[in-house]
Amino acid sequence: MYAPSSILIGIHSGVQLLSLYHDSLLARAISRLPGIQKPHPTSHNRYTQFWTQKSPIYKRIALILRMVQYTELLWEMAAKRKGERVRWRVVVLLEVVKAVCRLLLLRSTNSRPLLSPPLPERELDPSKLDGPSSGGDEMHQGIESPSSIRFDELGWEMPRTGLWLPKLPDSSDISDYLLSKVLTADDIKPPKVLLHRVTGQGQLAECLYILRPVLYALAMQHYSGDKKSWTPWLFGLSIEYGSRQLAKKDFHERVAGGLRGLTGLEREELKKRGWAFGWWAMRGAFYENITKSCLQSVAGKLRNKPLLDMVGGVIEDYEYLWDQYYFASATM
Repeated sequence: MYAPSSILIGIHSGVQLLSLYHDSLLARAISRLPGIQKPHPTSHNRYTQFWTQKSPIYKRIALILRMVQYTELLWEMAAKRKGERVRWRVVVLLEVVKAVCRLLLLRSTNSRPLLSPPLPERELDPSKLDGPSSGGDEMHQGIESPSSIRFDELGWEMPRTGLWLPKLPDSSDISDYLLSKVLTADDIKPPKVLLHRVTGQGQLAECLYILRPVLYALAMQHYSGDKKSWTPWLFGLSIEYGSRQLAKKDFHERVAGGLRGLTGLEREELKKRGWAFGWWAMRGAFYENITKSCLQSVAGKLRNKPLLDMVGGVIEDYEYLWDQYYFASATM
């Protein structure tokens, strides 16, 4: 089971690393598009693009963090071949590296909460960039014949100037199209203020959130001989829950309107962290004592049943990873 899993994880890690380079190429191509063709960036991308362009240090650290996240499970698999002691040392080391990166990102953004992911996300289908680039080769000096005018997903290319006009929406999508053009309060804010700075207990909450994986990994290393021990699980859960409650209390006291006064980007990040909180059901003692038996029961009931047997096989494959590796259920 180890060999197929390690090969698949290695391929997955390689694809993820390649996607980082691909995203950088797409970002350069999008930056050269005429303004009318550029996709409307999300608040997340506006904020992260601002910091990656303003601070080279932020960009380098964020890249290192993403590279570690993409390869951490592969490193753990390699370390496990040399024994459990080496494996846990590598796990703790990787968590320390990630925590240092996050603390440096926190400092480089002047104590603003971290986003996940810290780099801009892909927003445009790469195939849509083929239209304008290929159209430039067909342009000649002067006015071209009507046969050279091309229509595609991007819209219409004007033959004399080479500029593009966006395609009109379908009549059934007029409302959605108009709503997509409406500017919200977050759209007109400078990217820097899309996240409030944290101070006092808010900064303490963010630091606890960053250090939680390190402290939990150390506790898991200490109790590695007893996988069903509840101590590391309760310790890690209490730290993350405490940091979340501290952050909410800080927002209520410092932000006008409390949680309602948060920007859309801050609400989005809080929601992501809330969903990630559910992964505690797949970790430590909770997984060993409760979740594991439930998954085995479900997989057993689906076995030898048409189509459903495939679902049971997927559950069993992932069960092996969750049972054997720490980073299989990591969310940071």
